[in-house]
Amino acid sequence: MSITITLPEKVRFIIDTLMQAGHEAYAVGGCVRDSILGRTPGDWDITTSASPTQVKSLFLRTVDTGIQHGTVTVMLEKEGFEVTTYRIDGEYEDKRRPKQVTFTSKLEEDLKRRDFTINAMAYNEEQGLIDIFGGIQDIEQRVVRCVGNPLHRFTEDALRMMRAVRFAAQLGFSIEEKTKAAITELAGNLAQISAERIQAELVKLVVSKHPEEMRTVYETGMSRVFLPEFDRMMETPQNNIFHCYNVGEHTIAAMQNIRADKTLRLAMLLHDVGKPACKKEDGQGIYHFYGHAKAGARMAEDILRRLKFDNDTISKVSSLIVWHDSIPDLQEASVRRAIHRVGLRQYPALFEVERADTLAKSGYQREERLGKIRLYREIYEDIMAKRQCLTLGDLAINGKDLIALGMEPGKEIGEMLQRLLLHVLDNPADNTPQILQNLVKTEQKSE
Repeated sequence: MSITITLPEKVRFIIDTLMQAGHEAYAVGGCVRDSILGRTPGDWDITTSASPTQVKSLFLRTVDTGIQHGTVTVMLEKEGFEVTTYRIDGEYEDKRRPKQVTFTSKLEEDLKRRDFTINAMAYNEEQGLIDIFGGIQDIEQRVVRCVGNPLHRFTEDALRMMRAVRFAAQLGFSIEEKTKAAITELAGNLAQISAERIQAELVKLVVSKHPEEMRTVYETGMSRVFLPEFDRMMETPQNNIFHCYNVGEHTIAAMQNIRADKTLRLAMLLHDVGKPACKKEDGQGIYHFYGHAKAGARMAEDILRRLKFDNDTISKVSSLIVWHDSIPDLQEASVRRAIHRVGLRQYPALFEVERADTLAKSGYQREERLGKIRLYREIYEDIMAKRQCLTLGDLAINGKDLIALGMEPGKEIGEMLQRLLLHVLDNPADNTPQILQNLVKTEQKSE
């Protein structure tokens, strides 16, 4: 199969410079894979027979980003390109990185240490595509397959198991049978991988085109290691008329029904995480999950902290989970109060969450629910267009104005502002300095 890849000018310059100095050099790995698939590579990595010292001698500006493993970053203008010497990895003592590496002059030795066949191809314009392990065939068959023995690959680096599922999710590929069997056998080794690295792979999977690959994470036993709550969801049925899936399958469907945004996909992944703990069965055998939203929000906070997510993501996701099942009375005043209660920053994302949740349920009353969500959003947009008061900061008067009216500084001022805000949420036309001052004066006279 003849493959022509258009190398960026700077990548071509680095490869040509190395080759003109008598060394071998190729673009390698994901950039080759993505180019073949018609995707735009995020990074261009280069592999070479030149030693790190030789690489550094050929370029004006370099950075020793991983020189102990043979990697030098070549800086061209303000752009960096990783150039790594052909190497053979030594023993992996931490299930993540080799203890030491041995440099080699053979490209094949370097390619055979890589994780998957689709990532073990190299290319330059002189030799064309170097595909020793059948990467092209696996791309054509749309499979993720380990280079060599999958048990060896995953024993070396346990994170590769998550990477296999992540690549399947991003590319729409399946995982080759022996590769999947090895993941199932070695899934427990993920316990030795840092939460930060697992988080990075999980996010890439969650925001991919195929978040349903979370099912594979469960089937192989990986979620049991870092997200056992998802296992409970996959094993919790929902015997009621509103649902056609168990909690886990409903969750997967909800993720598929929302756009590929990190916060939104994480919210859908965890929006019903509280259901297994809240499940109750009535006398007719119908399941109910009272209080699952609040319970789930608390659980989601714990889970996201455990996986080392940042505080902003934790706050946004848990807040969306708290309110994902709530629609106020669809009158302007009620919606204003709801926006104040939920918090402005949760909108309009909350509508997307509610819609995705509804689409993942049974058809029973689905259209009625979707209609309510649409009306909820229309009222919200009208309120926002009118710039109506929703927060203390929107009030036409503030604490200084209350002091000028004779109130003493202290908690009474805060309490008064809260009462004024509640009044304005119900009566938005009253948000003027004069009306609010008159309300304060009236209340002072009545005391």
